[in-house]
Amino acid sequence: MSARRASLPRWPRASEPELVRHYTLLSQRNFGIDTGFYPLGSCTMKHNPRLNERIVQMPGIDRIHPLQPDHQVQGLLSIYYEMQEMLAICAGMDAVTLQPVAGAQGEFTAIRCIQEYHRSNDQAHRDKVIVPDSAHGTNPASASMCGYDIIEIPSGQDGRIDLEALKSAVGDDTAAMMITNPSTLGVFERDIAEAASIVHEAGGQMYYDGANFNAILGKTDPGRMGFDAVHYNLHKTFSQPHGGGGPGSGPIGVKSHLSEFLPSPLAARRERDENDPLGVDDGYWYFWEEPRSTIGKVQQWNGNAGAVVRAWAFYRRYGHELERMSEHAVLNANYLRHKITKPASIGNQSGAFTEGAPASVVKHEFTLNMTPLKEKNGVTAKDVAKRLLDYGYMAPTLYFPQIVPECLMFEPTETESKEVLDKFAIDFLEILSEDADTLKTAPHTTFVKRVDEVLAARQLILKYPFE
Repeated sequence: MSARRASLPRWPRASEPELVRHYTLLSQRNFGIDTGFYPLGSCTMKHNPRLNERIVQMPGIDRIHPLQPDHQVQGLLSIYYEMQEMLAICAGMDAVTLQPVAGAQGEFTAIRCIQEYHRSNDQAHRDKVIVPDSAHGTNPASASMCGYDIIEIPSGQDGRIDLEALKSAVGDDTAAMMITNPSTLGVFERDIAEAASIVHEAGGQMYYDGANFNAILGKTDPGRMGFDAVHYNLHKTFSQPHGGGGPGSGPIGVKSHLSEFLPSPLAARRERDENDPLGVDDGYWYFWEEPRSTIGKVQQWNGNAGAVVRAWAFYRRYGHELERMSEHAVLNANYLRHKITKPASIGNQSGAFTEGAPASVVKHEFTLNMTPLKEKNGVTAKDVAKRLLDYGYMAPTLYFPQIVPECLMFEPTETESKEVLDKFAIDFLEILSEDADTLKTAPHTTFVKRVDEVLAARQLILKYPFE
């Protein structure tokens, strides 16, 4: 049979300059942290230092394979080992795996370790995981994937967990509690140590969702709060780029009683002896090691190596200065919140929103309830978010957390200047005073205008219609 095509492929015929122009124009339609302010709440869209890119592209880092023998990858193994140690220290944990490649996969991995811990102690009957109603949706999803039933507890009027509700929820069947601190409302759980005691007294374990770790790094740590396991988002707190949805990295840290269940392998080291080949010039030999009662692998290789190297470079560059990073993140969030909610002259936008949490001070992010604006003229939180695109901003997070109606969630991060925050506050308040029809039909200046989301959900078109 002939392999010759019966017809020409449906590829466009273009010259090199035409192709260059085509892809350059497409790139100019993208929006990212390199092109503008990106206040996407709970996503920590900070600047990604270019130094990280220089390091990850160095020979010996960018041209290696995960199946190469240990003596050929001593440099990368030493980075993995150091990153494990640094992450353990900053979160108050005893051991870390870098294998999970997303925050949700980190959650799943931590809950699996907790599950095996209970089984090893003849506590397999513990089949309930407690989550607050402000939790990220991946928390109950991850626990459900491990076979657990979910118990949701309400938040109090201040946006924090209700300790009485927690006391009523725990029991002999409690496996763990999953919680974010600060919460998705941007408030710090002041009673977290007491909450941990309640869960531990019932025989459960405490899991820390590290999505909001950027707010507390260097100030306190999950271990001090009473947590047994934590996941980190290297693509948030530690500057791995993730504006296009990845690649992510969601390592987990655990206390010593859970360490034997971590995924295999972990980076380890010993003092070098005379029979070892040449390696990193620090007196140690690095190798992969399997935990005693490992749950196995949760990813084909051993994590997203590029993300690990970038995060390692970020951590090594800033060191103890990471504490200032969190200070500036909290300062920026509170400054922007004040500029938006307490302007000197409110004007037409008076009463357009209420605050999602009545806290005097928030941490790294804050929420607004846009219900008053909707009741006034039918303008929704989504309409406001769409209009922000016309002003050259990425929209904040929409309709999350779900306990705040018509919610907008803002997280400015530490890398934004006062001038950027001032301009954003002015533009946001200007939008609230605009004609309702202008907002309801926004965006007007973007390449793609208002999308019919209902139609898109019901009629999926997954290929280009060539004919």
